Amino acid sequence: MGNLIRKQLYITLEQENFLKQKAKKMGITQAELVREALDSHTYTVDYNKRNIEKWQEEVEFIKTGMLPKDDSHKGQTWKREDLYDR
Repeated sequence: MGNLIRKQLYITLEQENFLKQKAKKMGITQAELVREALDSHTYTVDYNKRNIEKWQEEVEFIKTGMLPKDDSHKGQTWKREDLYDR
């Protein structure tokens, strides 16, 4: 297996139960099952349908809401939790 990068994500209880059962039935680890599902799914996703307007809105949000207005507030002025409300 090649270079692996650790990622964390949240899944539902139903997804957790399915993942455990399916991995056990297939005789593979849950991590391997997730990697296989991700590989399989990425081939079916149409990346050309990205909404450029939404990306532009995010850029504007970062510029106006997340960056300091002047030099008096050096460093990060927002909290990670602020991003979850978007």
